[in-house]
Amino acid sequence: MRPDRDRDRDPGGRPRNARPRDALGRPLDRAGAGPGTAAGAGVGAGAGTGLGEDRIPDDLRLAGPDAARLADELLRAGRPFHAHEVLEASWKTGPAGERDLWQGLAQVAVGLTHAQRGNARGAVALLSRGVQRVRAYQAASPAASPMGDRPYGIDLAAFLAASDDLAARINRDGLAGIPAADLRPGLTVSEG
Repeated sequence: MRPDRDRDRDPGGRPRNARPRDALGRPLDRAGAGPGTAAGAGVGAGAGTGLGEDRIPDDLRLAGPDAARLADELLRAGRPFHAHEVLEASWKTGPAGERDLWQGLAQVAVGLTHAQRGNARGAVALLSRGVQRVRAYQAASPAASPMGDRPYGIDLAAFLAASDDLAARINRDGLAGIPAADLRPGLTVSEG
């Protein structure tokens, strides 16, 4: 591995990534992230400063309901890359029986990120893969989950249907005709 390609690592040697990112999660140049390079100006404490977007901590640990609420907030705000980081943290630190749930939701968030970045093929692949993984979770644990189709307030039926529909439309028509609102799905049941 070349020295300039080394990943940031914590004191225990685990990979971390302290590199600044733009609003769509794309890495910014470490040395050259000057003013105006943060694409999400106004969306985070670092926006407009050249420091990139606020990052989700690598060691984030949230209980299921808190992770679902934060991911929902980020998705609705048009920040699916950041929602993916929250969902990924839950997949890595949550109960083993929920791994497919959190991993599938994280994959859908990555699919939304690809769509925002203009990558139709990646969007369709990750949206579809995420939906399949969450459905596998549902099939493997229907009786085991007292929360049924709404674990932690997540409206799985609506979220999966919206993700399936979005993948089909992108696959059929491309990204040009997809309204921005369709890339900001709600994850949890709306109250009100």
